[in-house]
Amino acid sequence: MSGVALTLAKKRARAAGFGTNANANKYLNQDYEALRSQCLSSGQLFCDPAFPASPEALGFKELGANSYKTRGVQWKRPGELCSKPQFIVGGATRTDICQGALGDCWLLAAIASLTLNEDVLARVVPSNQDFGSSYAGIFHFQFWQFGEWVDVVIDDRLPVKDGKLLFVHSEEGNEFWSALLEKAYAKVNGCYEALSGGSTSEGFEDFTGGIAESYELRKAPANIFQIIQKALESGALLGCSIDITSAADSEAITRQKLVKGHAYSLTGAVEVHYRGGLEKLVRMRNPWGQVEWTGAWSDSSSEWNSVDPSERPSANAEDGEFWMAFSEFVRQYSRIEICTLTPDAITSDSVKPWSVCNYSGSWRRGSTAGGCRNNAYTFWMNPQFVIKLDEEDDDPNDNETGCSLVVGLIQKNRRRLRKDGEDMHTIGYAIYEMPPQFQGQTDVHLDKNFFLTHAQKARSETFINLREVSTRFRLPPGEYLVVPSTFEPNKDGDFCLRVFSEKQTETQPCDDPVDAKLDNETVSDSEVDAGFRSLFAKLAGPDMLISAAELKTILNKIIAKRTDIKTDGFSLDTCRVLVNLMDDSGDGKLGLGEFATLWKKVQKYLAIYKKNDLDNSGTISTPELRLALKEAGFCLNNAIFQLLVARYADADLTIDFDDFVACLMRLEMMFRMFKKIDAHNTGSIEVDLNQWLCLTMV
Repeated sequence: MSGVALTLAKKRARAAGFGTNANANKYLNQDYEALRSQCLSSGQLFCDPAFPASPEALGFKELGANSYKTRGVQWKRPGELCSKPQFIVGGATRTDICQGALGDCWLLAAIASLTLNEDVLARVVPSNQDFGSSYAGIFHFQFWQFGEWVDVVIDDRLPVKDGKLLFVHSEEGNEFWSALLEKAYAKVNGCYEALSGGSTSEGFEDFTGGIAESYELRKAPANIFQIIQKALESGALLGCSIDITSAADSEAITRQKLVKGHAYSLTGAVEVHYRGGLEKLVRMRNPWGQVEWTGAWSDSSSEWNSVDPSERPSANAEDGEFWMAFSEFVRQYSRIEICTLTPDAITSDSVKPWSVCNYSGSWRRGSTAGGCRNNAYTFWMNPQFVIKLDEEDDDPNDNETGCSLVVGLIQKNRRRLRKDGEDMHTIGYAIYEMPPQFQGQTDVHLDKNFFLTHAQKARSETFINLREVSTRFRLPPGEYLVVPSTFEPNKDGDFCLRVFSEKQTETQPCDDPVDAKLDNETVSDSEVDAGFRSLFAKLAGPDMLISAAELKTILNKIIAKRTDIKTDGFSLDTCRVLVNLMDDSGDGKLGLGEFATLWKKVQKYLAIYKKNDLDNSGTISTPELRLALKEAGFCLNNAIFQLLVARYADADLTIDFDDFVACLMRLEMMFRMFKKIDAHNTGSIEVDLNQWLCLTMV
């Protein structure tokens, strides 16, 4: 139940504006300013109890407690490593980021990209941190984590071996912002070893809140130049690199002064008039600052003499920035990564940011983890989202019309689970056109029949075991249904679905409303026939009332005679629920009419149970349960259905008859109690603590 409460608390916090970069959530409820003040007052340097300087912080396998790699590791503060430690010297630069004994070059490339954009860096590395008079051994950083920004506090004890930092370090040895940033990121992901292996896109996103796409230039779409132009117009970060074929190639410089295995940024894309035609050009930046392309269209090349002065770039300096023909760029470079930023990360008025929609969801075994389209029986149970595309792109030079969008699906916290033997699921999504009869609605969860009779309109490029699957689409205006899933069914996981679009779009969860149509099945004493009255007298005994214990005996004697349903018998707890629901007098027992009403309900639920046991196994599966609940009058959303499956399904994801009855009776009781308190049918109730306890104790 605490998990449910936490989820509700997070939703309320987001609605109140928490989780933005300007108002980041305090990771593990650690408040940087309060902790720093305490340390300064006490004269003690901060020691982080949430991420202690211990073997567990290093790793679990290759960096585990018994690994030779961690033998002799000590934890030291910067002041113990050099006489005058600095946080940042002369701004953050590429030389501040040298890899250590950890396979996290993907992360370091992302950190290096931060140094190219001061505005983005300032969002991750808060200012006013140093080793001066206000030093207290505590630092903090901000990361985007699956839809919200978190402020992460760390102490500055860093792992050291043979007198040197074990992981990221600066070239000079006295600058520590990058090592402390890496430690904060390790804390968020559970330990240092959890950072081993990944893609730069992952770091891009966690440092910006944007959405990253990666294109292999040899296989890039035909309109990749237009994609690049649009990305630049929206203020996106663009990085590109040349693959290396051997270790000797790393940072090797080609004949025309391009550096292999090195992160470049792409900062411009234009078309200029050249010799009677149009030439596509891109502007590149080498963060080293001096090694520049010397081929065609470089700073001093003759091609510029054939271009009107009004179209020529103004600078001609050895600043690391240079132009080259787009065709040459595609030949020379291997891949390009585009990180489209959120509107709040854009500081320039000259760019047009894309709009963003962001939703969290979960896959749960037996309820909302239906697997991919190959699983026709369960695919419909996955969470569903509807995207409404109204406006086409502004593309005067493009013959193809439509609405551009990037859909990204991220699986949450999988790195953190590595120490428990878990890793990435294989994930993807399918996109369908919304049928006309459902357009404009979000209070519907499309069922199995829809997916059996409709083909997908689009899908993620592939199902893959990466943290995120993101694909760019251009679709006609309209409404579309997105179904995110794991490849195999019944894989537990949490996810974040994001839609970035050139024009304003609307994305909403598409789910059944919560409601119940409950018939009045009350049987009065006078309506009970003589045969039932005689049976009741035998069962009830002298007091003519049936207790929960007596009800248990009665029900179990009856169902024991049936061979067509499976049950391990009604428990006393279930029978108490049944009595509580039917007991109007409040004496904790059932009279004649109350027992007759209960018997009528049990008979009705038995008929529904049998009807939905399609394979005549004597039990119903969890997909059959959702259909049976609907037939019984209950319309429930994914979140409630997840709770019911967790509470009532067996390990093999089946529900036997006694649990089915208990589930329906408890649901009915909850709905009836709510409706009774909500006398004016407002859809909400207010209760004090005493009333809340009385309600939940039933």
